[in-house]
Amino acid sequence: MPSRSSARLAALTVAAVCSAASIVVLTSPAHADSVRIHDIQGSTRISPYAGKQVTDVAGIVTGVRGYGSSRGFWIQDPTPDADPATSEAVFVFTSSAPKVAVGDAVTVSGTVSEFVPGGASSGNQTLTEITKPTVTVVSSGNAVPAATVVDARSVPDAYAPAGDSAASGSVNGLTLQPSKYALDYYESLEGMNVRVADARVVGATDPYTELWVTVKPREHANRHGGTVYGSYDSQNTGRLQIQSLGAVADFPAANVGDTLTGTTAGPLDYNQFGGYTLVASEIGTLKSAGLQRETTQKQKKGELAVATYNVENLDPSDATFEEHASAIVNNLKSPDIVSLEEIQDNNGAKNDGTVAADQTVTKLIDAIVAAGGPTYDWRSIDPTNNADGGEPGGNIRQVFLFNPERVSFTERAGGDATTATGVTKVHGKAQLTASPGRIDPTDTAWANSRKPLAGEFVFRGRTVFVIANHFNSKGGDQGLTSQYQPPARSSETQRHQQATLVNAFVKQILDVQKNADVIALGDINDFEFSDTARLLEGDGELWSAIKSLPKSERYTYDYQGNSQVLDQILVSPSIRRGCDFEYDSVHINAEFNDQISDHDPQVLRFHP
Repeated sequence: MPSRSSARLAALTVAAVCSAASIVVLTSPAHADSVRIHDIQGSTRISPYAGKQVTDVAGIVTGVRGYGSSRGFWIQDPTPDADPATSEAVFVFTSSAPKVAVGDAVTVSGTVSEFVPGGASSGNQTLTEITKPTVTVVSSGNAVPAATVVDARSVPDAYAPAGDSAASGSVNGLTLQPSKYALDYYESLEGMNVRVADARVVGATDPYTELWVTVKPREHANRHGGTVYGSYDSQNTGRLQIQSLGAVADFPAANVGDTLTGTTAGPLDYNQFGGYTLVASEIGTLKSAGLQRETTQKQKKGELAVATYNVENLDPSDATFEEHASAIVNNLKSPDIVSLEEIQDNNGAKNDGTVAADQTVTKLIDAIVAAGGPTYDWRSIDPTNNADGGEPGGNIRQVFLFNPERVSFTERAGGDATTATGVTKVHGKAQLTASPGRIDPTDTAWANSRKPLAGEFVFRGRTVFVIANHFNSKGGDQGLTSQYQPPARSSETQRHQQATLVNAFVKQILDVQKNADVIALGDINDFEFSDTARLLEGDGELWSAIKSLPKSERYTYDYQGNSQVLDQILVSPSIRRGCDFEYDSVHINAEFNDQISDHDPQVLRFHP
């Protein structure tokens, strides 16, 4: 995945442009008589009044947003109709700071529009708004309509209906069934004042003052309090994003497993960064669960410890070297081999043609020594400038760290950014033609993506082949709350190609030496149950070792409140059959608000 900070900053940069470009007008503008809010919202996701003028729409102001690119306020009709599919609230987009207050009774005239957060190409659902409004305050100090309770009983277990095949899979035109589908239920409350009580945090507070809670505490819960994402067919329907209408300083700094005790309440919004969002005018009191960072076991004398760790665009200007070093030494217990992903070049995102990363790696190694760890040696291959994706100018790549007191690296010259390593047979055993070397670096499967780094290591006289990967990100996939159900995962195409090539390379090794110890690891950017993982595993050439853990413990990343697997360590049959390996996903980052990376590292210990 791209880092959440870089992706989010890019999205915020274009928000103002998208807000103007993403208005969906479905009918020719025409005058309409005064209508009620539930008439405007209708029983589908698209207003029957989209593109029409409405006059004197009455409601009570329930929330005011005077910041950001979407300034305006929410109004709600205190006298609802009998149809549970029709929301009783709507957002009034003013573009400038609104001149109303919570509790004002108002009438609004303007144009009904359907706004697509993130733009039409995002596939997101639309948000019904009244734009270009004329607002009249009728009275002030009125009681705000009571908040609708959102809890485990009210949210259906089924996630979303299948989209209309005649509309490219869109659910926009389907009549809402709020008692049957979670997404329909949330849509039926669009803009309305809602509340959750004693909600457990399943996604830690991020730099944008957002967090995620669940209203279904038993839904795929793990022992840390998170919600595990274990299948495309079993969505976590109780997840809800929380933002705040108050001061940023008042927003709680929460970790996964913490609880917002009491009431958290406010209008239910929809945005491009997670869909349905409770924009809280009242936030519960944070109760800490005391989450602690994990520590793995130290490898025994005869065990080889191999780890993977995405250090999130690490470059010499970062302030996280000491923390990463401490994590490697103290939490990972100084593994013998560490595959690092997202090591940037010596000047980070400065786009000046620099590709070397020796200063970045040396600074990390020195920090590891200062933290009491070994003096690691390292191997890598510098990429062609700006050819491997990631942050422009950053030239991220995979790097092998290894402890020369425990393991040796077998050096074979010839590997570079564009020259492929191969497999050859020498004295009946497999060898790489270049070590370190890259796998098929000129194949189109690796266009604008990181090329796998392969190397030969020797531990106690036994050769171990290690392949460090960082597959294509999920950027461009439709979100879980997309109008298209099920959402399209277009980024899979390239990862499937990449997985096929890596599997084929491993098969070459095993065809030469059936009992070879091979490890393919890294940021696979896909789940252990995905087709990407299936293609990597092939016909048994590899096996994802995270599947040795209970399902509730299978996660390395937390995205939108879903604890999920992106990072994997896959092993060849000789390692799996040994039955003496141990696998650990060491949770030190993903569940914490003060994370130094958005990924948790993993460690495999086994006897070669």
